[in-house]
Amino acid sequence: MDADVLRWSAYRSVPWKNGGGITREVADGTDWRVSVADVAGDGAFSVFPGLDRVITPVEGEGMVLTVDGTAWPVGPLSPFAFPGDATTDCRVTAGAVRNMNVMTRRGRATAQVETVTVTAAQEAEAACAAGETLLVMAVTEGIAVGGAAGREASLGRLDCVRRDGPGALTVRGVGTVALIRITVTR
Repeated sequence: MDADVLRWSAYRSVPWKNGGGITREVADGTDWRVSVADVAGDGAFSVFPGLDRVITPVEGEGMVLTVDGTAWPVGPLSPFAFPGDATTDCRVTAGAVRNMNVMTRRGRATAQVETVTVTAAQEAEAACAAGETLLVMAVTEGIAVGGAAGREASLGRLDCVRRDGPGALTVRGVGTVALIRITVTR
């Protein structure tokens, strides 16, 4: 396949900046990072000056984020963008959540995140443009991702395929994926 397969079992665990938990690093570049973090309870988010964030609950019932004093309900598989330097608190509404987190350096990179349901009757194709990094993360089991060469990789839950630069990935199976597009703008 003309892309890299990244496995949940190989993600590096690092402590949160505020010491409140652990995150698993999925992939990164000079001006961006994708990670998955477990949030067991209510608390303040770390402050990341100059970064923008997109957070997506990939397990659990969601949470309420209070960003600079305004409360925002964030439901399962619903990407939510906010500035990393905002004062942000989290309240879990129905137990622990696991969040996919995308951070980009403001003015140097941008991120778009969408969740897509894949059905047996219809493959999904995800195109990657020049200057872009595309990550396809399996949110559920039952997903396979292939490239132009015809080879494909079966993904376990929270495994990911990374493609840099022009081309396309085909997603098939039955389940849900997160498509993460990073564009370096500098």
